[in-house]
Amino acid sequence: MSHYLTDRLDAKLSQSMERAQRAPAFLVGGTDDGPGAGRPNPGRGQDVGLITVVPGYPGSIVTQSGEAPRISTAARDLLADVEPDGKAHDIDLPAYGSYRVLAEESPDGSTFVVGLPRDDVDDTISSLIWWEVLLALGAIAAAAVAGRFLVRHQLQPLRDVAATAHEVTAMPLSSGSVGQTVRVPDNLTDPTTEVGQVGEALNQLLGHVEEALDARHESEQQVRQFLADASHELRTPLSTIKGYAELSRRTGRDDPDQILAKVESEAGRMSTLVEDMLLLARLDAGRDVDRRPVDLTRLVVEAVNDARVVDRDRTWTFDVPDEPVVVTGDEQRLHQAVTNLLTNASRHTPPETAIDVRISVDETVRVDVHDDGPGVDPALLPTVFERFTRGDSSRTRASGGAGLGMSLVKAIMHAHRGDASVRSAPGDTTFTLTLPRD
Repeated sequence: MSHYLTDRLDAKLSQSMERAQRAPAFLVGGTDDGPGAGRPNPGRGQDVGLITVVPGYPGSIVTQSGEAPRISTAARDLLADVEPDGKAHDIDLPAYGSYRVLAEESPDGSTFVVGLPRDDVDDTISSLIWWEVLLALGAIAAAAVAGRFLVRHQLQPLRDVAATAHEVTAMPLSSGSVGQTVRVPDNLTDPTTEVGQVGEALNQLLGHVEEALDARHESEQQVRQFLADASHELRTPLSTIKGYAELSRRTGRDDPDQILAKVESEAGRMSTLVEDMLLLARLDAGRDVDRRPVDLTRLVVEAVNDARVVDRDRTWTFDVPDEPVVVTGDEQRLHQAVTNLLTNASRHTPPETAIDVRISVDETVRVDVHDDGPGVDPALLPTVFERFTRGDSSRTRASGGAGLGMSLVKAIMHAHRGDASVRSAPGDTTFTLTLPRD
């Protein structure tokens, strides 16, 4: 805008210069000493505020009334210094303000200087700037209000997600079963939006925390149950030993061998229980087992032969590959796992039940112990590998051991980066040990 208005002002200057150079030099009444002596009158047809300096005459300025009074000496001196190059220049004249002036030489060598005030240009630019500032401030204020509204509206889902997080922090999670906590609503879990991604991530985090807390609670319950079961199992032989010791002291019987045999039997039972619990504790602590090449074929054949010697009336069969199957692990612990499965099958099936042991090799090495007995109670299947789980809940000696055999099998398999599983139905029960191939 400044360039546009300045160009228009320069055009007016050029027109004023032409009129000044064409104007006839007539005098305005009076003598040489009068107030109007020696001055041409360039005011006719010129713009108000035009300053004209012509050769041989003092400079004049056109007023609103059309008159052309003289300009000050200081202003005339400044105008005389303007280069007559035919180009417009900006100059500040004392008592007159900012001017746009043009100086040219006429064909006869005379210098003409004309000037127009810049007030209109400066006032217009100043007004435009003020309007721009005001409109910009208004636009900023409107944008701030609209932006605040839009941001609050767009962030409302995020506040809802934060409210869900605060609600979770207010829940008692330090102890006990956690169960299902609150969740971010489905409409705030759209993965295509940023807020939806936050909501979905928070739901996944809450689910993970729930699983961890439930696992912690379950572990605490298992520890409590383990302590209760272990105390119960240890109390029975201790009570027996104490009872026989008191009986021997009170009666003074002459046959201590029978009493000592009973004490030794109960002490051996306690020793076995304690050793099993210590082994479970070491395996749970992540202690690495001995890792050496183990001939699994020979190990299984020996375990079946040992079981056949103990339970002669039962039919024992095994099916192993022609080539030895070698795995890496602790031979003693692997033998214990296989023996526990064979003992479990022998103890919980009728004598006429056949037990078959099979080794198969594909992507993994599998040892299957199959029987055609009545099967595992469906209520026990989910917990068959947990500690102190027994088919007979009466906890009598006739029901078998302390209920640690299957949990030891599971722990030994996990220590070997394998697994233990069971599939059972009446007449078809299979316990499977899975080991990685070397």
